Amino acid sequence: MDQTFLQVLEHEGPVTIIAPYASPAPVVNTWMSYVKLNSEQTELYLPAAGMRSIEHVLPDDDRLLLTFGSKAVMGTEGPGAGFHVSGKGYFIADGPIYEEMKEQFPWLRKVLAVKITAVTQKI
Repeated sequence: MDQTFLQVLEHEGPVTIIAPYASPAPVVNTWMSYVKLNSEQTELYLPAAGMRSIEHVLPDDDRLLLTFGSKAVMGTEGPGAGFHVSGKGYFIADGPIYEEMKEQFPWLRKVLAVKITAVTQKI
C-alpha cells in the first residue's frame, strides 16, 4: 500500500465516489474520517446512509472510482497529495463488518465495501 496514500487517510477531507461507467455516472460524497481500511489494506469500508444512486448501478457494473486528497500531505509538486482509488464495490447489510460500522455510525443503512484494484497518485 502506498505510504503517502495512508498519510492522506489520516486527515479530514471529502471523498468522492463515482460509478464512472454508468450513464449518467452517479457521484456521491462522504468524509475521510468515515472510511475504514481493512487490516490487509485491500478493502475500504464506507458507511452509507444514502448512496442509493451508486447502489442502483452496482448490479450492472461494480467498478468504482474514489478520490482522496489532503493539502496537509506533501504531494508530487509540493504541499497537497491526491489519489484515485479504483475498485469493485458491493454493499453489506449484515454481518461483523456491518455491525462494527453500525456501532460507530448509527445512522448508516448499509456499508459500501470497495475491493481495491489500484491506488494512483495524481498530485
